[in-house]
Amino acid sequence: MDGLKRVLLAAPRGYCAGVDRAVVAVEKALERFGAPVYVRKQIVHNVHVVAELEAKGAIFVDEVDQVPAGAHVVFSAHGVSPAVVDAAADRGLQAIDATCPLVTKVHREAVRFARDDFEILLIGHHGHEEVEGTAGEAPGHVTIVNSPDDVDAVEVKDPSKVVWLSQTTLSVDETMETVRRLRVRFPDLQDPPSGDICYATQNRQVAIKKVAAEADLVLVVGSANSSNSVRLVEVARDYGARAAYRIDYADEVRQEWLEGVTTVGITSGASVPDILVQQVLEDLAGAGYRDVVEVRTVEEDLIFSLPKELRQDATGRRDGRALGGRGRA
Repeated sequence: MDGLKRVLLAAPRGYCAGVDRAVVAVEKALERFGAPVYVRKQIVHNVHVVAELEAKGAIFVDEVDQVPAGAHVVFSAHGVSPAVVDAAADRGLQAIDATCPLVTKVHREAVRFARDDFEILLIGHHGHEEVEGTAGEAPGHVTIVNSPDDVDAVEVKDPSKVVWLSQTTLSVDETMETVRRLRVRFPDLQDPPSGDICYATQNRQVAIKKVAAEADLVLVVGSANSSNSVRLVEVARDYGARAAYRIDYADEVRQEWLEGVTTVGITSGASVPDILVQQVLEDLAGAGYRDVVEVRTVEEDLIFSLPKELRQDATGRRDGRALGGRGRA
């Protein structure tokens, strides 16, 4: 019977260009300045990556007031508000901005629309670092819309001057449903100049939709606070998987999940190194799932330059560029 068991391996999966850039930024800062280098919040939302960087000398803090005056601090891939930038400057910190350029794009949109006195309906999750950073660019102009169910409670001063923006790591389907409902209430609602949900989030959702349609079980490798990883679980369930679970490590797979399962689908969030996926594949092979078929929906080759504070020292990886998530935007 083992011959019937197979794995459908979604591609693209794992690291995106923004995550890779941020992780390399911390590594380069440690090489150049020596340990410790401080990082505000988790550089990316993955427990394995954070633990590896801690072992190399990175110290993760919640706020910049926990960083010794004059020390080096890296801002995470999720971005920060101007208030955080100012607080770091007030302490004389040597800041390295590892914000994903696609998040920076949303920040710039928020600044532009606030300058033109638009009310910004920011679709995203309350408390997420990215949402806090974007909202901080336009205080007094932003209303956070957490889900389609929140739309009926949204109030605006001038329905003729409203625009929506979004967190970059949301479910595409749910975001579009939120926009649809907002437009019913506010027919003059403007769209952002281009989509805010990042290429990697969209590509991973497209790939898992294809896998889920044929899978009895989907395993998503990613951490609990990784928005895009959690969304992949939801998308897998919505698109046909009988069951879908998120795991950080291979040893979290429960034996009962595999009972009666012929086809296992696997993917990983955009902040997950592929070694964690390979460990899951090895364990599944030991359980008889040796036939691995890659299901690829798009090629990715996007690369982002390292933060400007590190470029002069960046010679080891593609002439100073972060090793991208192999993605095409």
